[in-house]
Amino acid sequence: MIIKKLITTLALLPFLNNTMDAQLQSKGYEKKIDSIIQTEFGNKNEPGGVFLITQNGKNLYRKAFGKANLELNVNMTPDNVFQIGSMTKQFTAIAILMLEQQGKLNVNNPVSQYIKDYPNGDKITIHHLLTHTSGIKDFTKIKSLSSIAQKEMKPEEMVNFFKNEPVDFAPGEKFDYNNSGYVVLGYIIELVSGITYEDFIKKNIFDKAGMNHSYYASDRKVIPQRAYG
Repeated sequence: MIIKKLITTLALLPFLNNTMDAQLQSKGYEKKIDSIIQTEFGNKNEPGGVFLITQNGKNLYRKAFGKANLELNVNMTPDNVFQIGSMTKQFTAIAILMLEQQGKLNVNNPVSQYIKDYPNGDKITIHHLLTHTSGIKDFTKIKSLSSIAQKEMKPEEMVNFFKNEPVDFAPGEKFDYNNSGYVVLGYIIELVSGITYEDFIKKNIFDKAGMNHSYYASDRKVIPQRAYG
């Protein structure tokens, strides 16, 4: 979606708690944070990352480490744009709930109501897709994945790639993290809204939230300040 693959390591800093509040406000907090981050991002010539720490709406720390592009020897900056991989799912889920709020779908409706020929679609609901309980095959586990790995495909094309694969379990039987379900959701967003997934996210989320430097990922578009993995 906004991004297809995760290209940098995300580090969760374990010291953001009440006991650190005073230290964050002290003169030495920046060096302390630097030292923690540099345990993983200490090599200036390796893929890097950008770190932001805020408290009560105020930026306490904003700094970049490492490279944004190894081939061109480009240093990372706080303004680089990253591909976010599966963090895209939260945008997809929000878009589905927006459409429900507009009365254009219901999360308890079966997939077959939107994709007529989807196998077992009368038993799989949108809610199953959202909650990773649909049982449909995760396309990342399909052996022929390499045949499409370098292609930019529309949601409908991706759905056709995996929809006839045997299911792993009956809908609602258990939880199993699933990428395919969110591809199906992306396709449903297009069918219900009448516009592309990319345009829906831009119009209803990015533009309204002032996210002027966020994009639908594409290897064929020029995206200013893109960091490459």
